[in-house]
Amino acid sequence: MAAGILATIGKTPMVELTRIFPGSRFRLFAKLEAFNPGGSVKDRPALSILEHGLETGAIGPDTVIIESSSGNMGIGLAQACRYFGLRFICVVDPRILPANLRMLRAYGAEIDYVAEPDPATGDFLQARLDRIQALLPTIGHSLWTNQYASLANAQSHYWTTIREVVDDLEGRFDFLFVAVSTCGTIRGCAEYLREVGHPAKVVAVDAVGSVIFGGKRGKRLIPGLGAGIRPQLCEPALIDERVEVTDVDCIVGCRLLVQREAILAGGSSGGTLMAVDKMRDRIPEGSTVVAIFPDRGARYLETVFDDGWVEQNCGAIAGAWRPMAAGAGAGAREEPAPVLSLALAR
Repeated sequence: MAAGILATIGKTPMVELTRIFPGSRFRLFAKLEAFNPGGSVKDRPALSILEHGLETGAIGPDTVIIESSSGNMGIGLAQACRYFGLRFICVVDPRILPANLRMLRAYGAEIDYVAEPDPATGDFLQARLDRIQALLPTIGHSLWTNQYASLANAQSHYWTTIREVVDDLEGRFDFLFVAVSTCGTIRGCAEYLREVGHPAKVVAVDAVGSVIFGGKRGKRLIPGLGAGIRPQLCEPALIDERVEVTDVDCIVGCRLLVQREAILAGGSSGGTLMAVDKMRDRIPEGSTVVAIFPDRGARYLETVFDDGWVEQNCGAIAGAWRPMAAGAGAGAREEPAPVLSLALAR
């Protein structure tokens, strides 16, 4: 049983979003995982994996924990390792957000920086995983938590996340939108729903450029959404539908959330919102939709919420704006804007 600050992991709030889709035929609820003490949904599997290791004896007081992370899982592990008194090495790459790197160091994590991508795939994730394999034999009593394959990752969501959703809505919801990367969240949630016979459709939100479901590998700017490998936790049979979102979708979604709902959420949350938008004409009238928002937006102030960064990495984003939150409702005329910040100021 978690104690201290770790006891506050979970039981995150669910809020109804009433301003994003004016005149919508369905209700939309967001589960705000930013309220976990480490700031993201990854606090759940970080604690679950470490507790399992401590209970089974796989982790002892002198065990060195090693993990690859783009930020959130690393922060969750760094927090939990600090509480348990464990040494933690986090393998990162140049895409890590500056705020996440500072948080890792604040928790006392040791940073192992991979500067070059895997030469065969051009992907940094594979390079990070290769680095872990090189580190393990050189460090005595070391353990790779392997968030991409650990069943304790998925089980954390099976036992907590989805049950909280069910309890909050008394079981009455029809769609569940989940961003995918390690696939731990979607697997745990979907397994529980299937086991109890819940009819909700499970929608995976993936990034354009991700290879999780066999897509073409491409550049991705938003950390924690999509992956350069197919994780062992991925079970396509549990998923009813998959929606791909672009980096621009994530940026627009984040800015809509803060503008219309005063929710400062992270990049994958914006992508999840836009996945709902892409499907909204196919969501039956009277439905209840749940979207899991993985993390907080404060970590993205230098990227997603910075006009200069957006302009440099995505151009003027001409045509990215759609009137979904402009008071126009479904079927309204699209009004592309030359610059995103101008569009959002309308």
